[in-house]
Amino acid sequence: MDNITLKKKLSTYVTSKGQIRNLSEEMLYEVLVAWEGWTGPSADFYRSLGFSYKQMAGVIGKAKKLKREGYFGTSEFKPVQVEGQQMAVVAEGGPCPTVEVVWNNGQVIRFSGVDHLVEFLKKSA
Repeated sequence: MDNITLKKKLSTYVTSKGQIRNLSEEMLYEVLVAWEGWTGPSADFYRSLGFSYKQMAGVIGKAKKLKREGYFGTSEFKPVQVEGQQMAVVAEGGPCPTVEVVWNNGQVIRFSGVDHLVEFLKKSA
């Protein structure tokens, strides 16, 4: 959902004093999804919805609390395909599988376990 539609939906919950009240769980979830998908500065997010930080802080806080408590269910894992790279589990030898990363130019990097791969990705980011 784009922020224009979300802005229109949120405007129906604004009181005469400018406060956002009585949001349903579905609306809180929509705001949270938009917030988590926003890549710019938070001030721009609030501005795109037509609200200030003070107006949105409680809404986002309540949505995060509901998410932690499991009201929105569990979101499914979404794999990310990085262009130029392929990842595959080659062999499972005991408790830690061997992971192989094949780069565009044919270069292969093998990791003895998932922990090593995660450490490599953290350092390379």
